[in-house]
Amino acid sequence: MVFRSVCTTFVPMKRLLTIILAIFGMLTISAESQQESNKRVRYKDGPAYIYRISLADKQGTGFSLEHPTRFLSRRSVDRRRRQGLSLDSTDLPVSYRYRRLIESRDICVIGQSRWQNTLLVRVKDTTLIQRVSKLACVTSCRRVWQAPDSVSPTAIKTKYHEHFEERDSVCGDLYGQASKQITTLKGQRLHDIGMRGEYMMIGVIDGGFKNVDKIPAFQHIDIIGHQDFVTPASPSIFAETDHGTKVLSTMAVNEPFYYLGTAPKASYWLLRSEDQQTEQEVEEDYWTMAAEFADSVGCDLVNSSLGYNEYDHSSMSYRQWQLDGQTSFVSRSASMMAAKGMILVNSAGNSGMGTWKKITVPADADHILTVGAMLADEPHKIAPFSSVGPTQDQRVKPDVVAIGAPAKIVNGRGVIMDDMGTSFAAPVVCGLTACLWQALRQMTAEELITLIRQTSSNYEHPDNIYGYGVPNFWRAYQIGSYKPTNIP
Repeated sequence: MVFRSVCTTFVPMKRLLTIILAIFGMLTISAESQQESNKRVRYKDGPAYIYRISLADKQGTGFSLEHPTRFLSRRSVDRRRRQGLSLDSTDLPVSYRYRRLIESRDICVIGQSRWQNTLLVRVKDTTLIQRVSKLACVTSCRRVWQAPDSVSPTAIKTKYHEHFEERDSVCGDLYGQASKQITTLKGQRLHDIGMRGEYMMIGVIDGGFKNVDKIPAFQHIDIIGHQDFVTPASPSIFAETDHGTKVLSTMAVNEPFYYLGTAPKASYWLLRSEDQQTEQEVEEDYWTMAAEFADSVGCDLVNSSLGYNEYDHSSMSYRQWQLDGQTSFVSRSASMMAAKGMILVNSAGNSGMGTWKKITVPADADHILTVGAMLADEPHKIAPFSSVGPTQDQRVKPDVVAIGAPAKIVNGRGVIMDDMGTSFAAPVVCGLTACLWQALRQMTAEELITLIRQTSSNYEHPDNIYGYGVPNFWRAYQIGSYKPTNIP
């Protein structure tokens, strides 16, 4: 689920007016695209189903831990070695022997997870799964997707601006429109000493990156590549939703005096895992595949402004007692990432004013940074829509908060605008975390996560609304420089 922008009611008039204007602007800009997407068409390949096949072991994988560069990039292996992390069986690819045993003319393998030892298969006849479930190498089969009757087209081309508006420039402020969301976290102090994300690699998992390949403001970003994990793949991830465009902009855009992101010198992988046409559990598998890809190519951090709790089929939906970081497939994957040497920064969710109220998955995962949203005009005050914790096992969530009501972003039309949501608070934190890690390369993922929590404003008395509070990245750098390892 891509987190949507939200509005609130019981707030001071000035703040309410700001929120209403931001929402109105967003709705006006997206009206044309929304009208197009409302034209539903019959789903061509139905009936069809996708199942998650869990395997017993990895016998017949064809790979060994003694030769990791045969299935991981050198950068990925070096990342682990630098942090003193060992590879284990979860790093090995899924058994090729088992895959051949399951795959047939009528059973198509469309994906796999080495971390959780699963295969994704697509079938048109569910009775075929009964045969698969009887194999000795199979421990379970779970339906995670069912073809809908109709869908809305999502890959829609839209016009974009060649240049920012002159009125968007901020004379004398290098950060331009993005200044407040960076300076509130003391991120400019890291930039002042040359820490802008250079040599760091960030994977951005989202639903689409509309016009990133065309908008001039994105042309100077070091985008290494892109990958689509959704089945069927989009004709172009650059024609899908601009949610990922907005997320990427908060980190990567580098247009002095107009808009400066939190990690403009970092390298980026753009990874699509969100299926805009349906909301089903298979997106957790797509997300996991994207995260594993980020691991394999050597990403240091991953930003995910996605979350799930309610699906099209109620049997797939979650209950709050399941928010323990281990029940959902996607949260189990997310909880493994620090042990692979990566930092996941995930948005908390925008359910604070709804009936759910709580964080979504994988925001409940352990060993990650979950980010809530605070108000721009009154920093250190939470946005009413920001999802709350704690997890079911009483871990503090969110971990930290950053400006997200509204945040300044660049949208898929190349326009600097206000937008609302934890979706945009998270990448602000992710980019500055990359800058901090650039400065403190001797630290492990776990140590850096702990350091950011410890140097946040609410660390002495964390709660389920602000978590550990507002990060202070300059203080984190200062303490980390003197106490580089074994942060308690």
